[in-house]
Amino acid sequence: QVQLVESGGGLVQPGESLRLSCAASGSAFNSYSMGWFRQAPGRQREAVASITASGYTAYENSVKGRFTISRDNDKNTVTLQMNSLKPEDTAVYYCNAYRPITRSTYWGQGTQVTVSS
Repeated sequence: QVQLVESGGGLVQPGESLRLSCAASGSAFNSYSMGWFRQAPGRQREAVASITASGYTAYENSVKGRFTISRDNDKNTVTLQMNSLKPEDTAVYYCNAYRPITRSTYWGQGTQVTVSS
């Protein structure tokens, strides 16, 4: 069982930056692939960025070059650094943990990111 708690959301202006953090409790964090998803009003939840247990990263096309995902296996945390934010990045951002060997998946409660002038 894994519990995920996100933090770092807020209101920023276009072009500014935010750093989201996800703290995971439970065991075997380093065996999980971690990811960030987002859901805007009226839209389906979409994957934003992911990082495997071995550190391989992947990004949704619209955030490539602006967002960076990283993980710290000693602290059981995953971070999403978001730069050059745009109004279309506005959404609730969710942290996700996926363990391939058991196909277990867990979600955080979400944190709101609003980009507006």
